[in-house]
Amino acid sequence: MDNQHQTAVATFLAEHDLESPPENHVLDLSAEVGEIAGAVNASSDYGSSPEQIDVPRDELGDAMFSLLAVCSALEVDASAALEESLEKYEQRIGETGTPGSEGTDH
Repeated sequence: MDNQHQTAVATFLAEHDLESPPENHVLDLSAEVGEIAGAVNASSDYGSSPEQIDVPRDELGDAMFSLLAVCSALEVDASAALEESLEKYEQRIGETGTPGSEGTDH
């Protein structure tokens, strides 16, 4: 992910008069992630056939679009936020051997 993508989303939203308060974009993001979860559930028979998981690429794109819209609405640099997360996970792995935060195993 880079600023080019965040800029493209912000430009699209502005050009089509779709700019909204951050909370509206968060609700859109939640709905898009729900669609991904629905695709995973349906394609894997609710987890009983994990090898069958199929998520349409456009659904992943919709979620990324929504996340970048959230970042823009909150005036957060998505690339910088991602870099911070990667550094955090690297540090956790170095310290604990796992990327999960305390109390998690993922």
